[in-house]
Amino acid sequence: MADDPVSRLNQRLDDGQASLEFESNWGYLRSLLEELNVPLSSQLLVFSKTSAQFRWINPRNPRAIYFNDDTYVGWVPGAPLLEISTAVPGGTAAFYTLRQQPSVRPRVLRDRASCLQCHESRRTLGVPGHLTRSVYPASDGLPHFQHGTVDIDHATAISQRWGGWYVTGSIPLPHRGNAVGPDDSFAEFTTGLLGQPYERFFEPARYPTPHSDVVAHLVLAHQTKVHNAIARAGHEARTATAYRAEMSRLFGNPSPSLLASVKRRIERPAELLLRDLLLVGEARLQGPISGDSGFAEEFQASAGRDGSGPSLRELELESRLLRHSCSYLIRSPAFAALPERVRRYVKRRIAEILDGADESGDFGHIGAAQRTSLRAVLDSLPQ
Repeated sequence: MADDPVSRLNQRLDDGQASLEFESNWGYLRSLLEELNVPLSSQLLVFSKTSAQFRWINPRNPRAIYFNDDTYVGWVPGAPLLEISTAVPGGTAAFYTLRQQPSVRPRVLRDRASCLQCHESRRTLGVPGHLTRSVYPASDGLPHFQHGTVDIDHATAISQRWGGWYVTGSIPLPHRGNAVGPDDSFAEFTTGLLGQPYERFFEPARYPTPHSDVVAHLVLAHQTKVHNAIARAGHEARTATAYRAEMSRLFGNPSPSLLASVKRRIERPAELLLRDLLLVGEARLQGPISGDSGFAEEFQASAGRDGSGPSLRELELESRLLRHSCSYLIRSPAFAALPERVRRYVKRRIAEILDGADESGDFGHIGAAQRTSLRAVLDSLPQ
C-alpha cells in the first residue's frame, strides 16, 4: 500500500480520526483541502479542456487546482469528482478521486489506470507524474491543437506560459493567460495582446477565493518539474538495481560492463534531477512580481520545517523565482525516500559545484554568495 498523504487520510477516515464535510457550494473540497493541509491561497484556475472532466470546463466555469509541497487537488463546479494526485515518497505519482455526493463514509479511491492516459508519457519523463500545459484556447476552452502546446516548467519563457489559464496579481511581462481567440488571432495571442481582465470571463465569487495567483503559478511550474524528475530518478535506480541483482543471481558476480551500465542508468536521471533541483536553465524574470492571494506569504512562512541552513522557500521574484537557486523539494519526503545511490550522487555533485570542481559551465547562475550559504544545505540532506 502506498504511503502518501492521501492514503494516510483514508486510514484516518477508516479509523474515525478524520471526517469530511459536504457543503452545498463546494462539495467536499474545502474539507479535503483542510485534511491534506493544502492552502486555499494556492488556487489556480484553468479553463482549457485538457482534463478528464473537460465536459464541465470552459472559460465561464474554470477548473480550480490547489496544491502544497506534495499534493494537488482539482475541482470543477458541477463536476461529479474531485481529482487528487500526490508525490509518493521515493516513488512516482499516485492518483485518486473523491465522488462529490454526500455520504456517511466518503472515501478517496485510488485510480488504477485512467489518469495515466495523460499522466504517463514523455511529457512526464516516462513515469506517472504531473503535467501543466499552455495551449491556444478557443472561446469554449477547446485548444487549437494545430498551433501546438507547451509543457510549462521553470525553464519555459513567460511569454509562452498560461495559455488556457487565468492569472491574477502583477507581472510586468506579456504572457498567454486570460485570453481566448479564433484561429486568425494566433499571432496576437502569442504576443499577449488578447489578455482581458479575468472577471470578464466568469464570476469569481463562485470559487472559494477570487484568485489565480501568479506566484502560485510560478511555484507550480517549478514543483511539477522537480516531482517528475524525482520520480524518474527513483524509478530508474530501483529498476537498474533489480536488474543487477537478477543478473547476479543468474550468472554470478556481475561483469565490469554490467556494473558500468547500471551506474549509467542510475546517474543519468540523477544528473537531470540535480539540474532541476538547482534550476539550471530557469527562465529569467523581469520583476517585480507580486501575487494577490497571500500564497507567497504562506509559502515563505512555512520555512520553519526546512531544518538547518538557509530557507530554501524564500522567494526572489525580481529576476528568478527563489532567493537561493536550490529547490525546497531537496528537503521533501519525496527526495528523502529516494534510493541511497541517487541521494549520494546528488549530494556529491552539489559539493563539486559549490567547491568549483564542476567544469560543465552550467551552474554559473549560482553566485559566490549563494554557494557559501548553500553549503549548509548539504549537512541537512539525508545520508
